[in-house]
Amino acid sequence: MKPYIYLRALRHVDYSVFSVSDGQKNYYDPVVGQRVAFSSGQQVKRSIIDAALSEMNEQIAPVIFNYEIKDKKKISEKEALSIADPSYPDQLLGGWMSAAQKSIPVKRRSPLSISAMRPLHPLLATLHSENLTFDRSSHPGIHKVVVKDANGNEIDGDALQEFLTSNQRTLPARKFIQDQKRTGGLFVYDIALDLRTLFCVSINQTEPELIADVMQKLKENGWKETQNIFGACLVCPKERREEIIPALAKALINWRITSNQARTFSLMETLAIVISDNANKIAASIRGKLIEERKAKPVIDATIDETEVFVTLPAEGYILGIEGSNNAIDDAEQKLIELMMAFDYENQV
Repeated sequence: MKPYIYLRALRHVDYSVFSVSDGQKNYYDPVVGQRVAFSSGQQVKRSIIDAALSEMNEQIAPVIFNYEIKDKKKISEKEALSIADPSYPDQLLGGWMSAAQKSIPVKRRSPLSISAMRPLHPLLATLHSENLTFDRSSHPGIHKVVVKDANGNEIDGDALQEFLTSNQRTLPARKFIQDQKRTGGLFVYDIALDLRTLFCVSINQTEPELIADVMQKLKENGWKETQNIFGACLVCPKERREEIIPALAKALINWRITSNQARTFSLMETLAIVISDNANKIAASIRGKLIEERKAKPVIDATIDETEVFVTLPAEGYILGIEGSNNAIDDAEQKLIELMMAFDYENQV
């Protein structure tokens, strides 16, 4: 069995926003010469881990945020320290970097490699701008308007009224929020899952992933010492793996963006999923096809060798001639569970 699982999923996004940096994050695509929106790989990763924890009904691992007070007045930020403990699913799946002062740094790379969620093809997504208002002018009697002079002193009612009258001005209870970017279209994300390190944590102490106390705790909790291709490691107990795998399989497909969606919520429904142990094959199975100079169409190809493609019913509304299944999402989850369960984590070498 090959030690990698590759997954690509296609989603439809209504008029929405993923994440904000001077409006919706976007980048310039030089192929078509326009800007397109994206959701960063870090945001997708965090959303997946949040979904897995929610499915397991478990808390996120605690983080220690350090500050330092200098000269009794100034407070400065110091390092934020992860507890670097794979007993917590988010740590096991997401990795960590903990580098406290005067101690050896410990770090673990995540077994999940996650792409940004970006357009299937630049011509299959749009990026819009709109102007918004924060408007309370419909209830002027209950909202207070405060005007101050150059020295920070509040101007009283008579002086303020005189100023407004002489300058023919009004003070509306509203704010304009300009150039808010929104996006929509067909988007994909890719995930590579390394089964060799998914449930195995290195015990190498020259470039450690674990501190001694955590290592001892894991052994006491049933983590067994074994070997993978990278060297000596501790493997997560089978009972714990059987709790995490179904939650992870569900999260890889059913994660949702939980931020910036209050006014622009989109279901971001999944249209298709392809699973393979070959990265190039997933790119061929779900792809965009340029059919004219400024026109593209989505393609879902279930004939590619070494792939399994799962098409949902909503895909029929966006891709001509495709036939979806009501069980596509469940079938894709089950396939991921089978692949992760089948790997021999204890006897890799």
